Amino acid sequence: MRFKDKVVLVTGATRNTGVSIAALFIREGAKVCINGCTEKGLQKGASELNRAGLKNFDQFIGDISDIVQVEKMFQLIKEKYGRLDILVNNAANQGVGMKFDTMKPDDFLQVLKVNLLGTFQVSQQAVRIMVEQKSKGTIINLGSNVSKRAIHDRIAYVTSKGGIDALTKAMATDLGSKGIRVNMVAPGYIYTDRWDELSPEVKKRRRSNIPLGSEASGEDISQAVAFLASDAAKNITGERLVVDGGCSAQHLPLDIDL
Repeated sequence: MRFKDKVVLVTGATRNTGVSIAALFIREGAKVCINGCTEKGLQKGASELNRAGLKNFDQFIGDISDIVQVEKMFQLIKEKYGRLDILVNNAANQGVGMKFDTMKPDDFLQVLKVNLLGTFQVSQQAVRIMVEQKSKGTIINLGSNVSKRAIHDRIAYVTSKGGIDALTKAMATDLGSKGIRVNMVAPGYIYTDRWDELSPEVKKRRRSNIPLGSEASGEDISQAVAFLASDAAKNITGERLVVDGGCSAQHLPLDIDL
């Protein structure tokens, strides 16, 4: 087991990719802290883990955009475990359907408060625990391939993920001397429960425009996160690992590039 007895915090572990990441670390021997911003969401994530027969986790509620809630969460984690080995910054506001010319400034700001400020706040609290340990720790941020190739009507989300790119590099630069590694996984399409609402035609078109022919699973993203968290990546920091089936490599999608 790669992570036996390691203490891991996964933010936004209430559904989809966050639950998959938490599940992988539990299966690999870690003591996992799952976070969600609401009790209902947190219970949903816990139920999925329980149904999979996974028990070695604790629940910590907290809105990562609220520093008071973040500080309280970390106080509880420190009291419970006394350490933190791995932080996975997965929580995100998707900012779906926000059009540039009609969205309100407060809506734009709320996405940045969760995705960018929240990642910073959680990471800062994690580092304050990690630096006190003999074996420091590692942080993995969840970015997106849209930070390099923007998509329509997601301007706040795209902007926030561009910030995560820069934040990851800056954190890696500042924290390397403290023995803390910081990297990022940048997914493209991931099969989530939102895909269940798509028509077969839309799914087919999306997949036809992915060079490998299929979207990522939660397990695909989890394995990338686990690699960067593991000793196999002990000399890697400040990097952006793209997991998007080759979408970022191509100039034009297949249905245009003919």
